[in-house]
Amino acid sequence: MTSMPVHERLGSHLKRAEQALNATKHAVLKPSGLTVSQYAALLYLSENPGISAAALARACGVTPPTMNTVLKNLQERRLIERSPHEWHKNVLETRLTGKGREVMADADARAVRVERGLAAEFTAEERETLVALLARCIDFLDSARPS
Repeated sequence: MTSMPVHERLGSHLKRAEQALNATKHAVLKPSGLTVSQYAALLYLSENPGISAAALARACGVTPPTMNTVLKNLQERRLIERSPHEWHKNVLETRLTGKGREVMADADARAVRVERGLAAEFTAEERETLVALLARCIDFLDSARPS
């Protein structure tokens, strides 16, 4: 027997919520031809044109090798283009193509419906509280992580 039942573990509840969100987004993004990781990359690229792959990986919460695979797939579909940085020739800047913007707009409309539906389950005050509580979780977990 463990010293803490599963139903008392906040991490278990957080994981289940994350899995449910990802599964729903996966399903709604499928008609756009994007995975959740590809959508996340396009979302951050749409707000940060020229961002490097390393910065994009950090923003999306994936490893650099995973992001490189995501970017390779997006580039093969001509949704993004990569070019050397003006001053740092070893850094590739990544930008959406016209086709990438079109696919992103479709995918984002689908994802936003999920986000709005989820938000509608809570009052404005509850949403603020939830965001604050999740921020406290993140702060604690970041501070508790061994170096």
